[in-house]
Amino acid sequence: MIRYRSVLLLCCLFIPAAAGQAIAEQQPLQMQRHSIAEGAVTDTYWGTQITDTYRSLEQLGNPKVAAWIEQQAAQARTVLNSIPGRKTLLKKMASFDGRRKSTAYSLTITDSNRYFYLKRTPKDETGKLFFRNGFKGKETLLFDPESLSEENGPTFVVSSHSPSDDGKTLAISVSANGSEDDSILIMDVDSGKLYSETIDRCRFASPSWTKDGKSFLYNRMRTVSGPEENPQYDSSTWLHRIGTDPAEDREIFSRTANPELDIDSADIPSVIYDKESSSLFGFLSTVDRRLRVFVAPLGELNAPSTKWKSLITPEDNIHDFAVKNGELYFSTPEGAPRFKIMKTQLANPDFRNAETVVDEQPEGRVDAFALTSDAMYYTLSLNGVDARLFRIEDASGSTTELSLPFKAGSAYISSKGTRFRDLWVTIAGWSSDYRRYRYNPDANTFSVETISSPASYPEYRNLKVEEIMTPSHDGMLVPLSLVYKKGLKKNGKNPVLLYGYGAYGKSLTPFFSPSMLLWTANGGVLAIAHVRGGGERGDEWHTDGMKTTKPNSWKDLIGCAEYLVKNGYTSPENIAVNGASAGGILVGMAMNERPDLFAAVIPQVGAMNPLRGEETPNGPVNVPEFGTVTIHEECMALIAMDPYLQITDGTRYPAALVTTGMNDPRVSAWQPAKFAARLQEASSSGKPVLFFADVDAGHGMGNTKTKEFEALADVLSFGLWQTGHPDFQPGK
Repeated sequence: MIRYRSVLLLCCLFIPAAAGQAIAEQQPLQMQRHSIAEGAVTDTYWGTQITDTYRSLEQLGNPKVAAWIEQQAAQARTVLNSIPGRKTLLKKMASFDGRRKSTAYSLTITDSNRYFYLKRTPKDETGKLFFRNGFKGKETLLFDPESLSEENGPTFVVSSHSPSDDGKTLAISVSANGSEDDSILIMDVDSGKLYSETIDRCRFASPSWTKDGKSFLYNRMRTVSGPEENPQYDSSTWLHRIGTDPAEDREIFSRTANPELDIDSADIPSVIYDKESSSLFGFLSTVDRRLRVFVAPLGELNAPSTKWKSLITPEDNIHDFAVKNGELYFSTPEGAPRFKIMKTQLANPDFRNAETVVDEQPEGRVDAFALTSDAMYYTLSLNGVDARLFRIEDASGSTTELSLPFKAGSAYISSKGTRFRDLWVTIAGWSSDYRRYRYNPDANTFSVETISSPASYPEYRNLKVEEIMTPSHDGMLVPLSLVYKKGLKKNGKNPVLLYGYGAYGKSLTPFFSPSMLLWTANGGVLAIAHVRGGGERGDEWHTDGMKTTKPNSWKDLIGCAEYLVKNGYTSPENIAVNGASAGGILVGMAMNERPDLFAAVIPQVGAMNPLRGEETPNGPVNVPEFGTVTIHEECMALIAMDPYLQITDGTRYPAALVTTGMNDPRVSAWQPAKFAARLQEASSSGKPVLFFADVDAGHGMGNTKTKEFEALADVLSFGLWQTGHPDFQPGK
């Protein structure tokens, strides 16, 4: 498949005995509140006046603002650390981690069958980079990011790695403290030695190697001269030849180099060198899933300037594509909301009259596809939680459903390309650990090729998983996944952690997290709401929860909470709602619309002030998802979905834990800060509103293992405290 790097607000934090007395019966926590508001700012948007009380918090470099954030973080840390049961959660997480000798992830397999992957042992804070020749080959350590760290200095992680096709040369992207500001190092794999050059400002690098393995294409951000400039504007794709000074690199694809292509400043340009089709593919990426792609012959790479030809436009409504034998296979929801797969000629594509390879399926969404030398494979997903795998023979055109090794909630497929027969599938479920398998088409069998060491979790043998369809405000049925211990009593007293996201057409597919399942070990119900804005039920499921239709997202979440109450799983005083990144809009607005329905709201690194989002570096590329203030209808939608602006004085709001990372490049730290400050001021419930800002973290990508454990322990312990669990009540 042709791959390009995401620029979403997406965050990797899926954080996400009967309950005792409700939090409403406790004495209010006495919080120190230091006002930071210094004069409200009133703006007029299309005739509507909006007063922004805490605009001053956007000046993160202001010493007074920095002092307020530091004070808030210290206070939050003190309160969170004092919750009984939090240390027990951390010890259990460490115990889970110690059961597995090693955990491997970010696997790449080259044409030469070299395996490159990150691996972390119980003693490691971050993943180290390894390789082996073949699945059963001897493992060799290539790079330890701790070698870059100095005492009391930043913590570095390997954010991505890109080997050449022959596996002899490797581009390693590293970043510090969750900043995602990558620098590319280049290594000779056989000797293990690094080349002398380092390329910085590579947040969206995703290097693509040339056939000879001596050069690669990468994206680089421009230098900025002041804080008023957007560092993500006008980035460029460059060609680097290993062993040379990056200052000599040639600009290949950008707004500057290609003014004739009408490239916007916010577009992220990247180029894929596809030797199998003898083509260069130039992508212009925002969060819009509809691709915009240009094409040029490989020979153009050595020309003084590359002559690009438009291949795919957003109007073609293509979300993914791959090329085989001169034919372009593509996935589209055009006339098929649950997607179909079609093909046309690469040289002269005719997308409107293309041949259908896989038609839209009535039972689920056509999710992903992969091409091999003799077949095409695709996955089908029912409501995002029930995955199936199919194979279409090239020779006969016959389609066969493959029987997976166990019932899969999620299935991810990958191949080495169209010159090989190899196919791998990784499957998992809410209560089933991840397993990776190689498929043998001759024997129609799967063999385990999981690099991570096995581990056992007997405490989760008696979990029950329910997949429910519950009505929303307009009668639309919303998928709701529930995980809890067998024998749970529906007495309305069970603590519920309700998680949601609802953006970018991203599906919340089943994942296995022993640490997150500690909520169920403490007698709670883990609930995942597959709200509109996600992709679980197809493209319309996404478009029905974005821009002007965004209210469907939080109304779906409210409907899920109401279902849990109505059917005896829990009560409003026992529900904690959690969302990360773009999920901050979801949970923040659910809180505003129904403050009586939740005991606690926990937005992590959340987009809490989307009306001001375009003022942030990552804001302009997110306009296709949320809208822009420059269009009246979309501006009004931004105001309506803004959790910060919708807070009302004197309301009995639930307790809140609001988090951010000060190095976050996706959601500026002042968005959660403004939301927390305003909520502290407005709430009349007396319940705590904690704001924790981590100075050594970003959006969640690149966190150390300890930070991951601590962040999840904060969510679980705060949620169990506020939903009345007797083992998590301070003062006992």
